[in-house]
Amino acid sequence: MNAPMPAGPTAFVVDDDEAIRTLWHWLMESNGIGVRTFATAPEFIAAYDPATPGCLVLDLKLPGMSGLELQEHLVRERIDIPIVIVTGHADVPTAVAALKKGAVDLIQKPFSYRDVVAVVRKAFARDAENRERRARDESTRARIASLTERERAVLRRVMEGKANKVIAAELDISVKTVEAHRAKLMEKMGVDSVAELVQATLGFSLMDGLAEGR
Repeated sequence: MNAPMPAGPTAFVVDDDEAIRTLWHWLMESNGIGVRTFATAPEFIAAYDPATPGCLVLDLKLPGMSGLELQEHLVRERIDIPIVIVTGHADVPTAVAALKKGAVDLIQKPFSYRDVVAVVRKAFARDAENRERRARDESTRARIASLTERERAVLRRVMEGKANKVIAAELDISVKTVEAHRAKLMEKMGVDSVAELVQATLGFSLMDGLAEGR
C-alpha cells in the first residue's frame, strides 16, 4: 500500500483499520501530500527515519502498543515529530492526556476532510520550525566547542554583563588581552555585537561548560 518515500514532508499515519488507512492515502495524495500508513505502532517504529520531515497522525486505539504508549516511546527516545491525535468522542480523556504529553493537535472522528488537511499542514510547519531550531542549536554548540578555555571564560563573563576591566581583573590579564579574546570569540561565534552574542548563546551556558571555572 505504501509508495516510495516522497521527497517532501510526509504524513505518517498509524491506524489498524485498513479502510481508514486507504482513506488517508486518498485524502493526502489528492492534496499533494506525501503519506505512509502503518497498521501498528511497531511497524511505524521499524520504518521511521527521524531525518524525514513530516508529522505522525496517530490513532489512540491500536492493537498491542497503544497510541499513547507509542507517544511515550518517542518521548523516551527523544524523537521529536509533531503528533496529531485521532480519536473518537469516547476517548477524549486519553486524547487530553496525549495533548498534555506534547501532541500538537487533535482530530475527532468523524472528521472534516478540509480540516484534516489543514491540521496536517500546520503540523508540517511545526516540524519545519523545530528542525530549523535544532539546526541553529547544533551550529551554536559547534561554535562554542571551537572556543578555547580562556575564550569561554571571557564569554561567560560577557554574558553576565561584566565590563572588560572587571573581566581582566577576574582573569588576571590585561584589558587589551580581554578585548582580543572578545574579538576572537565573536568572530568564531559569527556575531557582530554583544547583543547578538548573548542571543546566540542564551541557554547554552550549562550544557556546554561556559559556567566552569576560569
